[in-house]
Amino acid sequence: MATAAAGALGLLWGWLWSERFWLPQNVSWADLEGPGDGYGYPRARHILSVFPVAAGIFSVRLLFERFIAKPCALHVGIQDSGPYQAQPNAILEKVFVSITKYPDEKRLEGLSKQLDWDVRKIQCWFRHRRNQDKPPTLTKFCESMWRFTFYLCIFCYGIKFLWSSPWFWDIRQCWHSYPYQDFLIMFVHHLATIGLITFSYINNMVRVGTLVMCLHDASDFLLEAAKLANYAKYQRLCDTLFVIFSAVFVVTRLGIYPFWILNTTFFESWEMIGPYPSWWLFNGLLLILQVLHVIWSYLIVRIAFKALIRGKVSKDDRSDVESSSEEEDVTTNPKSACGSGSSNGANRVNGHPGSSYWAEE
Repeated sequence: MATAAAGALGLLWGWLWSERFWLPQNVSWADLEGPGDGYGYPRARHILSVFPVAAGIFSVRLLFERFIAKPCALHVGIQDSGPYQAQPNAILEKVFVSITKYPDEKRLEGLSKQLDWDVRKIQCWFRHRRNQDKPPTLTKFCESMWRFTFYLCIFCYGIKFLWSSPWFWDIRQCWHSYPYQDFLIMFVHHLATIGLITFSYINNMVRVGTLVMCLHDASDFLLEAAKLANYAKYQRLCDTLFVIFSAVFVVTRLGIYPFWILNTTFFESWEMIGPYPSWWLFNGLLLILQVLHVIWSYLIVRIAFKALIRGKVSKDDRSDVESSSEEEDVTTNPKSACGSGSSNGANRVNGHPGSSYWAEE
């Protein structure tokens, strides 16, 4: 039994690392054992170094959020306090934890009779209880400031080194001498974005991988900058940054990516090195990415259009953070709104909510 299992495992391992799948014709793994431009070629085991690098980056993030991002948040007026705590109620808490966080109209009416509470008061309790489990604005500001800084630095890093790379100006250079290419100067940039480039690293598609990652970094920091402005309640700046982000996102993901990146991975690579099994997998993943680009672009453009029409960026459809109900008017004091059974709207006012109001994504 053990011998059969070992044999099956050996066959699986051999299939997984088949040269005919990963590499072009007439190239073997042994060919990549020698030095490449004096530095050596990429090997699959190098990916293991991502774990200590990730641990180091995480440590830097903790220090950044504590000693840089948090003081900046307090400086722009974001309070160091969590969301409003829902009034303790054993019956509502049991429904929230065991049954549903979003009670329907029938259940709301039943709870209203059971507690002798107004339906609106129960709706407000559930909304506050949901927001109670979500991170406060200060935490989200610190996270966005870290991502803004990280994305911006990675993008600048990529541009700095790609600027002097021949394949940045002539994308056909990605396939010259493939797979016998150097990889050293883009190694760190690959580790920072480990998703798709895991594949490109294993079979040494490093050049085109760096172009894909740098292209995707071009808009990320703008989105985080818009979030920072939103958390700090600089609405006009938030709207402006989001519109700029939308434009850059659409141009890079729907323009440059398909007509520059996909053109070279599909047509120029076919012409210069020919297709092989992992070539189809690599391009299949890139096509899936393009489909996602179309979906995200639609959502982003819709939000940007609403911002231009209504003068305010609405909630990002891709976000899973619940904002305050758009069906209800904003109150200046959530506690008074939930603490009273009245629903005549006497305490509700137009305009921005007070500082005690829960943060909106």
